[in-house]
Amino acid sequence: MNRRIDTAVAWIEATPERIYQAFLNSDELVEWLPPKGMSARATVFEPWVGGTYQLVLTYEEADLVSGKTTDRTDVSTGRFLDLVPGLKIVQVGTFESADPAFAGEMIQTWYLETLDGGTCVTIVCENVPPGIQKQDHDAGLRSTLDNLARYLTND
Repeated sequence: MNRRIDTAVAWIEATPERIYQAFLNSDELVEWLPPKGMSARATVFEPWVGGTYQLVLTYEEADLVSGKTTDRTDVSTGRFLDLVPGLKIVQVGTFESADPAFAGEMIQTWYLETLDGGTCVTIVCENVPPGIQKQDHDAGLRSTLDNLARYLTND
C-alpha cells in the first residue's frame, strides 16, 4: 500500500463556514477546484456523509499533459467520509485509469481553522498514487488553494 502523504496550507480571507459552503456546493466547487490549466464539472455530487461524487477535470491545452483517464481528462469518483460544518471535510476517491500507477484510494482531508480574521486551510492527501508526481501534486494543491482564495475574494 502506498503511504505517501502530500499537504498544502494557505490562509484565506473568509470564514471557515463560507469555505465549507464553497466546497459543498457543486456549482461553486467546479469554479475554484480545478488547478491552473484545467476546468471541471461534477457529474455526481451528493454532499453528505456516505454520499458519492464524480468529478471530471479537463486539461484546457491537450498538447501539454496526458490525463489519467483519457488524453485530456482526469475522472475521480469517491465518497464523503466525514463532514463537520466549518471544521473538516474528509473524502476518499479513486482515479479512473487503466494505468496501475494511479490505482488505489486516496484520502483527502480539508481542515478549516479560524486564524487572524480568516481561515487557515490545510489539505492532507494520504495514499497518493505513485503515478502522481510530488512536484505536480504540490503545484496542483497550491493552485487550488490560490483559486479558492481568489474566488472568495470576489464573493
